[in-house]
Amino acid sequence: EVAVSWRPSTEFAGNLYRGEGILPASPRDVWECIKPVAGGLRTKWDQNVKDFEVIEALTDTISVCRTTTPSAFMRIISPREFVDVVVMKQYEDGTVLSAATNVEHPLCPPQPNFVRGFNYPCGCLCIPVPGEPDRTQLLTFFQTDLGGYLPQTVVDSFFPSSISGFYSNLTKAVKTLKA
Repeated sequence: EVAVSWRPSTEFAGNLYRGEGILPASPRDVWECIKPVAGGLRTKWDQNVKDFEVIEALTDTISVCRTTTPSAFMRIISPREFVDVVVMKQYEDGTVLSAATNVEHPLCPPQPNFVRGFNYPCGCLCIPVPGEPDRTQLLTFFQTDLGGYLPQTVVDSFFPSSISGFYSNLTKAVKTLKA
């Protein structure tokens, strides 16, 4: 189960979406499925991520990345690309964070056949559930300008169901990882 809420973004003319759910896996397994690294598992299970590449690794925890998405919402939303600076951090309590925001990078100009979208500050937190090592609270925050000429009503109908699908597909992925 996932709870999805939203409010107007203070960053751009769209919404900040928040997803929250408990996943039946350890934070380590959840992180293995969502961590933003080239060759990671996310492209295998996340229907909204077609490809993920590291454009430049600035440190072992900070990188500039390009994510592409397939068309979505019955092809009303054409393929997108996003270029972000991504930060990963692990906290003493076992919480793992991935945070990102859009950036321009000379090695990644806009590509043909993609609409350039922009992620405003967003991220995922994998939080251990005290006393339950095989359960993880996952908090996600998305505030994405999909770019192009999409009516806001299309974006507003796409994101809540997309976030629910993200949690559902991630739950299946962690169960497969554990098997």
